Amino acid sequence: MDSRVNSWSPSIEFGIPEIDDQHRELFQLAATFRGHGDEIRVMKALAILCDYAKVHLRDEEELMARIGYPDIEAHRQAHSDFRRMLRHLLQDARSLTLDQVADRVEALINGWFYNHIVRVDKLYIPMVIAYKAYQARPREIRPLGRAKPILPATDQTPE
Repeated sequence: MDSRVNSWSPSIEFGIPEIDDQHRELFQLAATFRGHGDEIRVMKALAILCDYAKVHLRDEEELMARIGYPDIEAHRQAHSDFRRMLRHLLQDARSLTLDQVADRVEALINGWFYNHIVRVDKLYIPMVIAYKAYQARPREIRPLGRAKPILPATDQTPE
């Protein structure tokens, strides 16, 4: 995936609030790294960002499993790669300047993560929409009691 830096916009929403809200939150967290701050604030923000990303990736993978998404393993691998990048950033952060941390966060969220949303996440969204539509459909109402209708009695008796 290319490393262009992008920002959050409604154009990358899928119409699935639980996913869209988490994506937006990750971009908002990433935006907190620019500006003035001290090392403690930046390290806390980085830990919060990493924790939130882990929650989002877990939630997304659980959703894909629930809908039976056929390419879930490839998607999990992409998430695993992202988790590895976050771990490396956490490990490296103490030896980086605050601007370098902000640059790396921006590259991960506004670069890699943005591209993941628009290229990879979009592939499972039609299945989520179909699954939600199926779950929301009215259920068939069945009468209580016997499953087979009772046939009217006849005057003829078997011989």
